[in-house]
Amino acid sequence: MLFVIWELWSLAHLPAATVHNRRFEHTFKDFGSNARIALFLVLANYVLLLLIKLQIWNQWSQVKKGIATLLRFARRWHTPIAIIAIAFIVLHAVAVFMYGFKLDFSNITGLLALLMLLPVPVSGLFRYKRLDRKWHLRSGLAFTVLFLIHAFL
Repeated sequence: MLFVIWELWSLAHLPAATVHNRRFEHTFKDFGSNARIALFLVLANYVLLLLIKLQIWNQWSQVKKGIATLLRFARRWHTPIAIIAIAFIVLHAVAVFMYGFKLDFSNITGLLALLMLLPVPVSGLFRYKRLDRKWHLRSGLAFTVLFLIHAFL
């Protein structure tokens, strides 16, 4: 939280000439790149879970044990890394709006992904209390699709 407040304060106190400079584009792209790395680590939890459920690993017990070890690590760090990813996403979005929001494909898909991200942490809290009905997974999957479109197209 302190990191986000510090970075938002820093962004708010940048001179207008710096914000509208071409080099500022690297600032918000760096926030987006860091968010992308963190999100891939968050999504590893689901990929490893799907892999471990496959029946082909029954023949290779060592590989299955390795995947199970990675899955335990991914489960343990899923929430903290997701919080860090959301922080980078917020900073990325604020910096993009400061630089200048244009109605192009990349910005629209990014905005849709941001809107789809909003229910993910809330439904994650309900998931933690066992009160959701797979909304965390569904909204997370919708966010992931929009995020991948935004990041790679």
